[in-house]
Amino acid sequence: MKEYYLNSDNINEWVEKLEKGDRVYLSGTIYTARDAAHKKIVALLEENKPLPFELQNSIIYYAGPTPAKNNLAIGSIGPTTSSRMDCFAPLLLDNGLKAMIGKGGRSEDVISSMVKNKAVYFAAVGGAGALYSGAVTNCEVIAFSELGCESVKKLTVKSGLWYKLIFKKHQKDIEYDVAIAFRQCAPCYSFVLNKVKAKK
Repeated sequence: MKEYYLNSDNINEWVEKLEKGDRVYLSGTIYTARDAAHKKIVALLEENKPLPFELQNSIIYYAGPTPAKNNLAIGSIGPTTSSRMDCFAPLLLDNGLKAMIGKGGRSEDVISSMVKNKAVYFAAVGGAGALYSGAVTNCEVIAFSELGCESVKKLTVKSGLWYKLIFKKHQKDIEYDVAIAFRQCAPCYSFVLNKVKAKK
């Protein structure tokens, strides 16, 4: 397992270098979208209408952040169960989506699409949403404001959002990797918490 500090702008440079189990700290631009927003994005694609953001080489975090407080840019931003997006993900991957962040396993259709499109899937640490919020320096609602917390948001993040790569190329490894990643959530939460305390 290796540890990387990576920027979303260089996604094409690093995505092929990562291996399952690697620990990744992302900075740059990440978009939030859950199932309601995915349904709207897919409708726009099917109608050949403009999208709220460029899918090519983008990163989507399956999250619906809570309102900001305590002078932070965003509220708690923990991961949503990824399977809720499985019926939408293959089309987005075919249109350039490069990385997804969430929790839990993925369907065979999503796995096949990730293999075909050379995309990656990261596991976020469940229960660490409040800690993740400290890594977000700016949050902008860019589409579907009527969805409230499930609107599409453009996040600017510094290298504090921690993820584990649990799937990349091999279909036979996905269930095993998901199990490994989430067995490690408790010590990883402690790791993130200790890093936050160390900065104070």
